[in-house]
Amino acid sequence: MMAVVAQQPDGAEELALVERPVPKPGPGEVLVKVAAAGVNRPDILQRRGLYPPPPGAPDTLGLEIAGEVVAAGEGAEPLIGERVCALVAGGGYAEYCAAPAGTCLGVPEAISLVEAAAMPETLFTVWVNLFERGFAADGDWVLVHGGTSGIGTMAIALGQLFGLHLIVTCGTDEKCLRATELGADAAINYRTQDFVEEVHRVTDRHGVNVVIDMMGGDYVPRNLACLAEEGRHVSIAVQGGATAEIAIFDIMRRRLTLTGSTLRARPVEFKTMVADEIARTVWPYVAGGKLKPVIDSVFPLSRAAEAHARMDAADHVGKTVLEIGK
Repeated sequence: MMAVVAQQPDGAEELALVERPVPKPGPGEVLVKVAAAGVNRPDILQRRGLYPPPPGAPDTLGLEIAGEVVAAGEGAEPLIGERVCALVAGGGYAEYCAAPAGTCLGVPEAISLVEAAAMPETLFTVWVNLFERGFAADGDWVLVHGGTSGIGTMAIALGQLFGLHLIVTCGTDEKCLRATELGADAAINYRTQDFVEEVHRVTDRHGVNVVIDMMGGDYVPRNLACLAEEGRHVSIAVQGGATAEIAIFDIMRRRLTLTGSTLRARPVEFKTMVADEIARTVWPYVAGGKLKPVIDSVFPLSRAAEAHARMDAADHVGKTVLEIGK
Protein backbone atom coordinates (compact mmCIF):
# COMPACT_ATOMS: atom_id res chain seq x y z
CA MET A 1 0.00 0.00 0.00
CA MET A 2 0.98 3.66 -0.28
CA ALA A 3 1.35 5.73 2.88
CA VAL A 4 2.58 9.18 3.91
CA VAL A 5 5.33 9.56 6.53
CA ALA A 6 7.35 12.46 7.86
CA GLN A 7 11.04 12.56 7.05
CA GLN A 8 12.03 12.97 10.69
CA PRO A 9 14.38 12.56 12.50
CA ASP A 10 16.67 14.16 9.92
CA GLY A 11 15.35 17.64 10.66
CA ALA A 12 13.47 18.05 7.39
CA GLU A 13 9.86 19.16 7.55
CA GLU A 14 8.92 17.12 4.51
CA LEU A 15 6.37 14.43 3.81
CA ALA A 16 7.10 11.38 1.70
CA LEU A 17 4.74 9.04 -0.12
CA VAL A 18 6.21 5.59 0.45
CA GLU A 19 5.27 1.95 -0.04
CA ARG A 20 4.51 0.02 3.15
CA PRO A 21 3.13 -3.43 3.93
CA VAL A 22 -0.60 -3.57 4.53
CA PRO A 23 -1.00 -3.77 8.33
CA LYS A 24 -2.51 -6.82 9.94
CA PRO A 25 -5.23 -6.14 12.49
CA GLY A 26 -4.22 -7.21 15.99
CA PRO A 27 -6.49 -8.44 18.76
CA GLY A 28 -9.50 -6.18 19.06
CA GLU A 29 -8.66 -4.35 15.82
CA VAL A 30 -10.20 -4.13 12.37
CA LEU A 31 -8.50 -3.40 9.05
CA VAL A 32 -10.06 -0.49 7.17
CA LYS A 33 -9.65 0.18 3.46
CA VAL A 34 -9.29 3.92 3.87
CA ALA A 35 -11.42 6.22 1.71
CA ALA A 36 -10.45 9.45 3.48
CA ALA A 37 -8.33 10.70 6.37
CA GLY A 38 -8.61 13.92 8.33
CA VAL A 39 -5.69 16.34 8.70
CA ASN A 40 -5.13 17.72 12.20
CA ARG A 41 -2.75 20.01 14.08
CA PRO A 42 -0.96 17.07 15.76
CA ASP A 43 -0.03 15.84 12.26
CA ILE A 44 1.70 19.16 11.64
CA LEU A 45 3.59 18.85 14.92
CA GLN A 46 4.60 15.26 14.13
CA ARG A 47 5.91 16.38 10.74
CA ARG A 48 8.04 18.94 12.54
CA GLY A 49 9.43 16.35 14.94
CA LEU A 50 7.62 17.90 17.92
CA TYR A 51 4.99 15.20 18.55
CA PRO A 52 6.30 11.66 18.08
CA PRO A 53 3.76 8.82 17.86
CA PRO A 54 3.11 6.94 21.12
CA PRO A 55 4.80 3.54 21.63
CA GLY A 56 3.35 0.93 19.33
CA ALA A 57 1.74 3.39 16.91
CA PRO A 58 2.87 3.44 13.26
CA ASP A 59 5.03 6.31 12.03
CA THR A 60 2.52 6.94 9.25
CA LEU A 61 0.67 10.19 9.97
CA GLY A 62 -3.06 10.45 10.48
CA LEU A 63 -5.34 10.24 13.53
CA GLU A 64 -8.78 9.75 11.95
CA ILE A 65 -10.08 7.76 9.03
CA ALA A 66 -13.20 6.60 7.24
CA GLY A 67 -13.64 3.66 4.94
CA GLU A 68 -14.76 0.05 4.66
CA VAL A 69 -13.81 -2.73 7.07
CA VAL A 70 -12.11 -5.55 5.15
CA ALA A 71 -10.70 -7.76 7.94
CA ALA A 72 -10.89 -8.23 11.69
CA GLY A 73 -8.42 -9.39 14.31
CA GLU A 74 -9.05 -11.82 17.13
CA GLY A 75 -11.83 -10.68 19.44
CA ALA A 76 -12.91 -7.78 17.25
CA GLU A 77 -16.55 -7.38 16.42
CA PRO A 78 -17.07 -8.64 12.85
CA LEU A 79 -17.75 -5.43 10.94
CA ILE A 80 -16.67 -6.77 7.53
CA GLY A 81 -18.12 -4.69 4.71
CA GLU A 82 -19.39 -1.92 6.98
CA ARG A 83 -18.62 1.78 6.46
CA VAL A 84 -16.94 3.15 9.57
CA CYS A 85 -14.97 6.12 10.78
CA ALA A 86 -12.43 5.69 13.54
CA LEU A 87 -10.05 7.46 15.87
CA VAL A 88 -6.56 5.96 15.57
CA ALA A 89 -3.19 6.65 17.22
CA GLY A 90 -1.51 6.86 13.80
CA GLY A 91 -1.55 5.30 10.35
CA GLY A 92 -4.41 7.23 8.79
CA TYR A 93 -2.57 8.69 5.78
CA ALA A 94 -2.54 5.34 3.99
CA GLU A 95 -4.59 3.07 1.78
CA TYR A 96 -5.21 0.68 4.68
CA CYS A 97 -5.21 1.31 8.42
CA ALA A 98 -5.64 -0.90 11.48
CA ALA A 99 -8.10 0.64 13.95
CA PRO A 100 -9.36 -0.40 17.38
CA ALA A 101 -12.85 -1.81 16.88
CA GLY A 102 -13.94 0.09 19.97
CA THR A 103 -13.21 3.50 18.44
CA CYS A 104 -15.14 2.77 15.23
CA LEU A 105 -18.47 4.45 14.56
CA GLY A 106 -20.75 3.33 11.76
CA VAL A 107 -21.07 5.89 8.97
CA PRO A 108 -24.74 6.65 8.29
CA GLU A 109 -26.06 7.45 4.82
CA ALA A 110 -26.55 11.09 5.88
CA ILE A 111 -22.82 11.84 5.55
CA SER A 112 -20.13 10.99 3.02
CA LEU A 113 -16.93 9.15 3.87
CA VAL A 114 -15.01 12.41 3.39
CA GLU A 115 -17.27 14.07 5.96
CA ALA A 116 -17.00 11.08 8.27
CA ALA A 117 -13.19 11.18 8.14
CA ALA A 118 -13.28 14.79 9.35
CA MET A 119 -15.15 13.98 12.56
CA PRO A 120 -13.48 11.58 15.05
CA GLU A 121 -10.49 13.64 16.22
CA THR A 122 -12.39 16.89 16.75
CA LEU A 123 -15.57 15.22 18.00
CA PHE A 124 -13.77 13.08 20.58
CA THR A 125 -11.64 16.06 21.67
CA VAL A 126 -14.52 18.50 22.04
CA TRP A 127 -16.79 15.97 23.71
CA VAL A 128 -14.21 14.99 26.34
CA ASN A 129 -13.02 18.49 27.12
CA LEU A 130 -16.19 20.54 26.80
CA PHE A 131 -18.69 18.16 28.38
CA GLU A 132 -16.70 15.71 30.52
CA ARG A 133 -13.92 17.93 31.84
CA GLY A 134 -15.63 21.30 31.38
CA PHE A 135 -19.05 20.06 32.58
CA ALA A 136 -20.80 22.32 30.06
CA ALA A 137 -24.55 22.27 30.56
CA ASP A 138 -27.60 23.71 28.85
CA GLY A 139 -27.49 27.51 29.00
CA ASP A 140 -23.77 27.81 29.75
CA TRP A 141 -21.58 30.40 28.05
CA VAL A 142 -18.40 28.99 26.51
CA LEU A 143 -15.31 30.71 25.09
CA VAL A 144 -13.39 28.79 22.42
CA HIS A 145 -10.20 30.09 20.82
CA GLY A 146 -9.61 29.26 17.17
CA GLY A 147 -13.26 29.56 16.26
CA THR A 148 -12.88 28.53 12.61
CA SER A 149 -10.51 25.63 13.26
CA GLY A 150 -11.71 22.05 13.20
CA ILE A 151 -12.07 22.17 16.98
CA GLY A 152 -13.81 25.53 16.89
CA THR A 153 -16.33 24.63 14.21
CA MET A 154 -17.15 21.35 15.97
CA ALA A 155 -17.60 23.19 19.27
CA ILE A 156 -20.01 25.61 17.59
CA ALA A 157 -22.00 22.73 16.10
CA LEU A 158 -22.22 20.81 19.37
CA GLY A 159 -23.05 24.00 21.24
CA GLN A 160 -26.08 24.49 19.02
CA LEU A 161 -27.24 20.92 19.61
CA PHE A 162 -26.81 21.02 23.38
CA GLY A 163 -28.04 24.50 24.23
CA LEU A 164 -24.75 26.32 24.80
CA HIS A 165 -23.88 29.93 24.01
CA LEU A 166 -20.57 30.04 22.09
CA ILE A 167 -18.15 32.95 21.97
CA VAL A 168 -15.14 32.35 19.71
CA THR A 169 -12.00 34.22 18.78
CA CYS A 170 -10.65 34.45 15.23
CA GLY A 171 -7.77 36.24 13.51
CA THR A 172 -9.70 38.16 10.82
CA ASP A 173 -13.05 39.88 10.44
CA GLU A 174 -13.86 37.47 7.61
CA LYS A 175 -13.35 34.48 9.89
CA CYS A 176 -15.42 36.13 12.60
CA LEU A 177 -18.27 36.56 10.13
CA ARG A 178 -17.97 32.93 9.06
CA ALA A 179 -18.04 31.77 12.68
CA THR A 180 -21.27 33.65 13.37
CA GLU A 181 -22.75 32.25 10.16
CA LEU A 182 -21.96 28.78 11.51
CA GLY A 183 -23.83 29.56 14.72
CA ALA A 184 -21.47 31.24 17.19
CA ASP A 185 -23.28 33.76 19.39
CA ALA A 186 -20.33 36.13 19.14
CA ALA A 187 -16.95 36.19 17.38
CA ILE A 188 -14.04 38.36 18.49
CA ASN A 189 -11.13 39.44 16.30
CA TYR A 190 -8.27 38.89 18.72
CA ARG A 191 -5.94 41.04 16.57
CA THR A 192 -8.05 44.18 16.86
CA GLN A 193 -10.15 43.63 20.00
CA ASP A 194 -9.49 42.88 23.66
CA PHE A 195 -11.16 39.49 23.97
CA VAL A 196 -11.44 39.77 27.76
CA GLU A 197 -13.39 43.02 27.54
CA GLU A 198 -15.51 41.69 24.67
CA VAL A 199 -16.40 38.54 26.59
CA HIS A 200 -17.59 40.61 29.53
CA ARG A 201 -19.53 42.93 27.24
CA VAL A 202 -21.30 40.05 25.50
CA THR A 203 -22.14 38.30 28.79
CA ASP A 204 -23.29 41.45 30.62
CA ARG A 205 -20.19 41.28 32.84
CA HIS A 206 -21.05 37.77 34.08
CA GLY A 207 -18.25 35.99 32.23
CA VAL A 208 -18.25 32.52 30.70
CA ASN A 209 -18.72 29.20 32.44
CA VAL A 210 -16.12 27.31 30.37
CA VAL A 211 -13.01 28.23 28.38
CA ILE A 212 -11.60 25.76 25.86
CA ASP A 213 -8.02 26.92 25.34
CA MET A 214 -5.57 25.72 22.72
CA MET A 215 -3.11 28.59 23.19
CA GLY A 216 -1.65 28.40 26.71
CA GLY A 217 1.09 30.93 27.54
CA ASP A 218 -0.11 34.44 28.25
CA TYR A 219 -3.63 33.53 27.16
CA VAL A 220 -4.19 31.62 30.40
CA PRO A 221 -4.43 34.59 32.83
CA ARG A 222 -6.62 36.41 30.32
CA ASN A 223 -8.83 33.34 29.99
CA LEU A 224 -9.19 33.20 33.76
CA ALA A 225 -10.28 36.83 33.73
CA CYS A 226 -13.08 35.81 31.34
CA LEU A 227 -14.48 33.15 33.69
CA ALA A 228 -17.52 33.56 35.88
CA GLU A 229 -17.42 32.29 39.44
CA GLU A 230 -17.14 28.48 39.54
CA GLY A 231 -15.83 28.64 35.94
CA ARG A 232 -13.80 25.86 34.32
CA HIS A 233 -10.65 26.40 32.25
CA VAL A 234 -9.80 23.45 30.00
CA SER A 235 -6.41 23.33 28.24
CA ILE A 236 -6.18 21.20 25.09
CA ALA A 237 -2.99 22.55 23.45
CA VAL A 238 -0.15 25.01 24.05
CA GLN A 239 0.32 26.72 20.69
CA GLY A 240 1.22 29.99 22.42
CA GLY A 241 3.46 28.61 25.16
CA ALA A 242 3.70 25.77 27.66
CA THR A 243 3.96 27.90 30.83
CA ALA A 244 1.87 30.67 32.34
CA GLU A 245 1.86 32.88 35.43
CA ILE A 246 -1.48 33.00 37.24
CA ALA A 247 -2.88 34.53 40.42
CA ILE A 248 -3.59 31.57 42.69
CA PHE A 249 -5.64 33.54 45.21
CA ASP A 250 -7.99 34.63 42.41
CA ILE A 251 -8.60 30.95 41.60
CA MET A 252 -9.38 30.32 45.26
CA ARG A 253 -11.58 33.38 45.67
CA ARG A 254 -13.71 32.65 42.59
CA ARG A 255 -13.56 28.85 43.02
CA LEU A 256 -12.22 28.27 39.50
CA THR A 257 -11.19 24.91 38.10
CA LEU A 258 -8.12 24.44 35.90
CA THR A 259 -7.98 21.19 33.99
CA GLY A 260 -7.07 19.81 30.59
CA SER A 261 -6.25 16.65 28.71
CA THR A 262 -4.52 15.04 25.77
CA LEU A 263 -6.14 12.31 23.70
CA ARG A 264 -3.67 10.49 21.47
CA ALA A 265 -1.76 8.66 24.20
CA ARG A 266 -4.85 7.68 26.21
CA PRO A 267 -5.52 3.91 26.35
CA VAL A 268 -7.88 2.28 23.88
CA GLU A 269 -10.23 1.44 26.76
CA PHE A 270 -10.76 5.14 27.48
CA LYS A 271 -11.29 6.00 23.82
CA THR A 272 -13.75 3.12 23.52
CA MET A 273 -15.72 4.52 26.45
CA VAL A 274 -15.82 7.92 24.74
CA ALA A 275 -16.93 6.30 21.47
CA ASP A 276 -19.77 4.57 23.31
CA GLU A 277 -20.90 7.88 24.83
CA ILE A 278 -20.75 9.62 21.45
CA ALA A 279 -22.68 6.78 19.82
CA ARG A 280 -25.49 7.27 22.34
CA THR A 281 -25.56 11.06 22.64
CA VAL A 282 -24.21 12.60 19.44
CA TRP A 283 -24.34 10.04 16.65
CA PRO A 284 -28.16 10.11 16.37
CA TYR A 285 -27.79 13.75 15.28
CA VAL A 286 -25.30 12.64 12.62
CA ALA A 287 -27.65 9.91 11.40
CA GLY A 288 -30.45 12.45 11.26
CA GLY A 289 -28.42 14.87 9.16
CA LYS A 290 -28.29 17.48 11.93
CA LEU A 291 -24.52 17.33 12.55
CA LYS A 292 -21.90 17.51 9.82
CA PRO A 293 -18.33 18.75 9.90
CA VAL A 294 -17.31 21.92 8.13
CA ILE A 295 -15.02 20.88 5.26
CA ASP A 296 -12.50 23.46 4.11
CA SER A 297 -10.67 21.52 1.40
CA VAL A 298 -9.99 18.02 0.08
CA PHE A 299 -6.66 16.81 -1.35
CA PRO A 300 -5.55 13.45 -2.75
CA LEU A 301 -3.10 11.43 -0.65
CA SER A 302 -0.25 12.28 -3.04
CA ARG A 303 -0.75 15.98 -2.22
CA ALA A 304 -0.58 15.63 1.55
CA ALA A 305 2.14 18.30 1.65
CA GLU A 306 -0.29 20.79 0.09
CA ALA A 307 -2.89 19.87 2.70
CA HIS A 308 -0.35 20.62 5.44
CA ALA A 309 0.57 23.89 3.75
CA ARG A 310 -3.10 24.84 3.75
CA MET A 311 -3.27 24.28 7.50
CA ASP A 312 0.09 26.00 8.11
CA ALA A 313 -1.18 29.11 6.32
CA ALA A 314 -4.05 29.35 8.84
CA ASP A 315 -6.49 30.40 6.12
CA HIS A 316 -8.73 27.35 6.49
CA VAL A 317 -12.24 27.27 7.91
CA GLY A 318 -13.08 23.82 9.23
CA LYS A 319 -11.34 20.58 8.33
CA THR A 320 -8.84 19.59 5.65
CA VAL A 321 -9.23 16.02 4.38
CA LEU A 322 -7.13 13.63 2.31
CA GLU A 323 -9.18 11.51 -0.10
CA ILE A 324 -7.44 8.20 -0.74
CA GLY A 325 -7.31 6.84 -4.28
CA LYS A 326 -7.93 10.25 -5.83
